Amino acid sequence: MSGIAVNSLSVVTEQLKGTLRHPHKLLNLISIWKGDITRLEVDAIVNAANARLAGGGGVDGAIHRAAGPELLHECKQLGGCEPGEAKLTKGYQLYAKHVIHTVGPMNQDAKVLRDCYLNSLDLCQTNGFRTVAFPCIATGVYGYPSDDAALVALSTVKQWLETDQHDQALDRIVFCVFSDKDLELYKETIPKVFI
Repeated sequence: MSGIAVNSLSVVTEQLKGTLRHPHKLLNLISIWKGDITRLEVDAIVNAANARLAGGGGVDGAIHRAAGPELLHECKQLGGCEPGEAKLTKGYQLYAKHVIHTVGPMNQDAKVLRDCYLNSLDLCQTNGFRTVAFPCIATGVYGYPSDDAALVALSTVKQWLETDQHDQALDRIVFCVFSDKDLELYKETIPKVFI
C-alpha cells in the first residue's frame, strides 16, 4: 500500500471556495480530507495522544500501530505530555516523517484545545516542516463536542497563519477527518471562519 501525497488530495476547500463570494486567501493552504491519517505523506502528522504518550485507542492507537514499536520506545523517553503541550518524534514506518503528539482537554477547555494547535504549529515552524495533518483532537474518548472542536481548530489555525511571523511558514495544513459527520462539520465551519 502506498502513501497519499498531499498535492494529490481531493481538496474539499477547492469546492467550497467556489461557493464563497470572497474566498479568503488562506484557504489555499487548507485541505479537509476524509481518510486514514497514517497514510498521508506529510512532514508531520499530529497525534491526539494521551498524557503518558503510551498509545491507546482511536487515532493514537492507529498511529502507533502503523509506526511500529520504535515510536512507543521514543515516546517513553519524552516523560509524558501535559494537556495543550506538543512533543515531537520521528515517524518511523509511517509515510509522515514525524509525529507531533499533543494532549487535548478532557474538560472541554477551549484554551487547552487552542494550545494543542498552536504548539503543534510552532513545532512545525521551528523544525522547518512545510506540511502537517491534524486529526480531530479531543473529540473521541475525551468527548469534546465535534462542532465546537472544528470551530476552535479552524479559527486557531487561521489566527496563527495571519500573524506576520507565520504567514509563509507552511505550504499545506490538512484537517484529516474520519467520519462523514466530521467532514460535513468542517465544510459548514470553513465559511464561518475564513471570511
